[in-house]
Amino acid sequence: MTLIDFHTHVYPERIAEKATQATCSFYDLHTQLVGTTEVLLQKGKEAGIDRFVLLPVAVKPEQAHHINEFTLAEVQAHPEFYGFGTLHAATENPLEEIDWIIGAGLKGVKMHPDIQNFPIDDPRLFPVYDRMQGVLPVILHTGDPRHDNSHPRRMRRVMDLFPRLQVIAAHLGGWSVFDEAIAYLQDTSCYVDLCSCFQFLSPEKMTDYIRRYGAERVLFGTDFPLWEPAEEVKAFERLPLRDDERELIAYQNALRILEA
Repeated sequence: MTLIDFHTHVYPERIAEKATQATCSFYDLHTQLVGTTEVLLQKGKEAGIDRFVLLPVAVKPEQAHHINEFTLAEVQAHPEFYGFGTLHAATENPLEEIDWIIGAGLKGVKMHPDIQNFPIDDPRLFPVYDRMQGVLPVILHTGDPRHDNSHPRRMRRVMDLFPRLQVIAAHLGGWSVFDEAIAYLQDTSCYVDLCSCFQFLSPEKMTDYIRRYGAERVLFGTDFPLWEPAEEVKAFERLPLRDDERELIAYQNALRILEA
């Protein structure tokens, strides 16, 4: 079975260790991995993963274009990669950056409201969401008990305001607030991914959430380098899913987004 990892992070080698540790510190986690292309490809292939989606995050607004250029270069150098661009709510000339992302052939936009410190429904992003409607998907980190910026109710507001925007709400729609995510997002068209959820939910509970959203709206992801890809694949294989559900999550839904 083909397997696409829809949620990975890599960094330039000179900062990869520092960037990996900074993310771990933000979540009080520990990893033995370093977020480099070489390690992702090695660990991912050992785990049986065929393709990888790179999801960069610009911590500072002035970093966005440089990071997008780095991501494009990685995609061009490695046929295993798909790449998303990134934006910050305070990015100068954000619509120009969106047009650059489209022209470069990147597949969407990733933002992390908690790390970037702005709410999902920040009005500064409304022109960006409007420009992306029907053109590019957006994937946003969603859910954190310590922060309100990424609460799923904010995601729901954005979807109501921009109904043609294709949204991916990471971490089953709301990391650590899974039931609230269901309440706000179950009846929408958004996709969700599974990354950074296996550690906090039983296989039976995850399968219940998957079926409440519908397997046709769920994406496999590892959140590399936070977690070992092989362990994430094993956890996915332990879910009591039907074969057709597993194939949708493993690659079919991803291809529907990436090759649209």
